[in-house]
Amino acid sequence: MFKKAVEAKSHQRLSGADRKKLKRTIKDRFPRASDADIDNLLPPKVEITVAKFQNRVHVFGVEGGFPMFFDVDGRGTEIFPAVFALWKVPELLPSFMLKGGEVSRFVIGGADLMFPGINIPDEGLPSFSSGETWAVKVPGNAAPIAVGSTTMSSTEAKKAGFRGKALRITHYYRDLLWESVEGHYVPNAGFFEDVVFEDPAFAASVHVSDECHATSDAPCEQQNEVESKEIGESADTNDVISEPHSSLIAEVDSKNDIIEQVTEDASNLKVTENAVADESTTEEQYTLSTADVDAYLDKCLLQALHTTVKDKDLPMPGSTLWSNHVLPCRPSGMMLDIKKSSHKKLSKWLQSKSSAGLIAVKEDKFKKETVLVSVNRSHPDFLSFKPEKRQEQKVDQAVDQATNESRQKKMLEVVEIYKPSVHVNPIFASVGADTGKLYSASEASDIVFKYIEKENLVKPTNKAFVVLDPPLCDALFKGTVKKGSTYPTEIHKKDLGLTFVSRMQAHYVVSRGSESVVRKGSLKTIQIVTERRQGNKKVTKVSGVETFLMDAEALASELQKKFACSTSVQELPGKKGQEVLIQGGVIDDVARHLVEQYGVPKRYIEVLDKTRK
Repeated sequence: MFKKAVEAKSHQRLSGADRKKLKRTIKDRFPRASDADIDNLLPPKVEITVAKFQNRVHVFGVEGGFPMFFDVDGRGTEIFPAVFALWKVPELLPSFMLKGGEVSRFVIGGADLMFPGINIPDEGLPSFSSGETWAVKVPGNAAPIAVGSTTMSSTEAKKAGFRGKALRITHYYRDLLWESVEGHYVPNAGFFEDVVFEDPAFAASVHVSDECHATSDAPCEQQNEVESKEIGESADTNDVISEPHSSLIAEVDSKNDIIEQVTEDASNLKVTENAVADESTTEEQYTLSTADVDAYLDKCLLQALHTTVKDKDLPMPGSTLWSNHVLPCRPSGMMLDIKKSSHKKLSKWLQSKSSAGLIAVKEDKFKKETVLVSVNRSHPDFLSFKPEKRQEQKVDQAVDQATNESRQKKMLEVVEIYKPSVHVNPIFASVGADTGKLYSASEASDIVFKYIEKENLVKPTNKAFVVLDPPLCDALFKGTVKKGSTYPTEIHKKDLGLTFVSRMQAHYVVSRGSESVVRKGSLKTIQIVTERRQGNKKVTKVSGVETFLMDAEALASELQKKFACSTSVQELPGKKGQEVLIQGGVIDDVARHLVEQYGVPKRYIEVLDKTRK
């Protein structure tokens, strides 16, 4: 995003309304931020400026201070915090932790973040969706070094075996947005004092003095000795400035020196933080002989085939089998490396198990990967193996439970039920059914057919018809036949159930999460109407939300933030209930919001746009 030098078209101060709109947008996009955090980033009594660039990027910051947020398209839909903002509020975004300094050097060099470069904890990564905003941190440092958006969801990442691009970097430490502060802003002396740096080496790299720029007379060559296998995948390290002008040569030279300095400092963190752990795991790994590694591989494979590998998931890529099924079955604290086995490669190991008859594999010519096709669950090794009972990930269960609870709160269920009336009470009493109970349409139909079976009313010559005796005839047609007309003597079975249900009192049950309510009568729909007011202004009215267990005040507040417009709530004139007024013609957006966020079926929403001719 900020790899090439782009001049700003204009600099201007935000008005009071635009400041409020910006804070609302930031609050909605970053739910982790509290009101105090937003006031810390954008103080109320300080002027906020916006710099508009030719590539449509808008940069928001404190006047005479630091840029805090930037809008990618200038429309408010893709707002990201700058590194300066993340240093003031480090927990503003969820973050990926890098494996070490050898990965950070590529990130601050302009490359996107790949999944193999991420340090994945034992409990796994938290769930995330595609397009979410995440930060990047190095071990031992609370201050993020980059920010970007995810390229896939956590579910897709697991299916891919945590391979490929994880984060599309939009802004990183020491890019041109960072450099613009030194060239066009006056830094606050107390800014860095508020930021907590846990590692002094990285903190020293942040407090770069002017001497660093003065001593960089020639560009330093970037060290690319780190092979792609150390990072997991090769990173595409584009130049920080692809087409530098002569006036920017000194800036590029200084930046190369700083990148080398930061990456060296970040790489040292791995030694100081995890030296003991690395030594212990390395020592344990090298104590295993080749035969021991082969034995553990076979044990982990059989454990996975018994517990997590299901036939419905086949065929399965070998990389997915290894990362998502075999490795999680290894003993805790053990480093299991396929290279330390006698097979040396994953494909050869799988082919050996296929030759033994335990599994069946094939080669994918396009992806050049071994694929697990089937499992021989009648194989002697499979039958003789007794899987261990392992504790499931409680963290994942808690997350799934919380997600299910939030979904249940938004899930709406509407059920139409019926209560026996004076017309059908004799039929219910005849079969011993409770006349004060509520029945579904199918249950009510069962009652009338039970009565027919008891009284033997099926027509002998045509069993598709039912002969009407006086109680059943009165239950179905009393009061509906005009004077002088004769009552029917028989009815078709396919019409019997609907006619019987129509003679009962209609009720409905509305349930949302643990809340449920029963109301008499037919279900009223939600009315969404757009009208034109004075001055050719539009207003959208929403009524009837109480029927579906929705609070009008809460909905108005939610729509105000979503559409960045004013809303109000008023009592319906001459009726029970409230009406939500929304400034603007947002009739389609409101209907879509009710369907997606509150689960209201489309058949219960009526829209009317009075502004269309």
